[in-house]
Amino acid sequence: MMGKILWLASYPRSGNTWLRALLHNYLRNAAEPHDINRLQEHSVIESAARWYQMLDPRPCAALTKEEVAAMRPKAQELIARSSADTVIVKTHNALVIDRGSPLISEAYTAGAIYILRNPLDVAVSYAAHFGLSLDDAVAAMNRPHNQSKSNEPAFVYEFHGSWSENVESWTARESKAIHVVRYEDLQADAEAAFGAIIRFLALPANAERLQRSIRNSAFDVLQTQERNAGFRERSRKSDSFFRAGRSGEGRERLSPALIDSLVAHHEQQMRRFGYWPPAGGK
Repeated sequence: MMGKILWLASYPRSGNTWLRALLHNYLRNAAEPHDINRLQEHSVIESAARWYQMLDPRPCAALTKEEVAAMRPKAQELIARSSADTVIVKTHNALVIDRGSPLISEAYTAGAIYILRNPLDVAVSYAAHFGLSLDDAVAAMNRPHNQSKSNEPAFVYEFHGSWSENVESWTARESKAIHVVRYEDLQADAEAAFGAIIRFLALPANAERLQRSIRNSAFDVLQTQERNAGFRERSRKSDSFFRAGRSGEGRERLSPALIDSLVAHHEQQMRRFGYWPPAGGK
């Protein structure tokens, strides 16, 4: 028996892990918050080394990107075969072909939830997470075909593309199998936005369960857990994973030149999702 993959897809620093916490708390349905260091109980990460080392025992850092790309469909088959049920899988990969192989294998895919966030806010969080200056973060988000520099011991490379490439690759074609949600809508009305996700997944709907999962996944709850026990998915280049989580920080911290640069590269997709022009004018 083999399940299928439900992708939780996003550009980095767009709310993917928060969405995982929401889903884990809903699936677990317990009174207390689910441990953030046990998110792997109900979801896995596509780029994790273990899937690729089942196919090639060499350290991932010793593999070329071409070798990883060729293994990717088979690694995703292994993920799908890891359960007879649907497997929730986190990815930051764009929905494109890379080095002759699909980054997302349709053969093993049941559907996807794509979460996106205002790129102005993404830039600030991206810089903190990857240990970059704001200038370098914006340059990376603007760079066509942007990807990890190399494979690492614990993870294979990811192909993010630019912010627009990533967003467009997942959202350009309307599909009943892909549910798109904005980070800001989850923030503003979590019951409505997360409730829509629960309906998309055809999970048992229960208002009390929904509200409890939202309370147990609140940003201050996640921050407290990280302060008390750390978070295994935190970048070694950042002080914390759950850093701020608020909207509007990009408008406050990015220079006018950096805002103009992001808009120049991404205006079409920003307009599609209501990020440009900003409320109240430029």
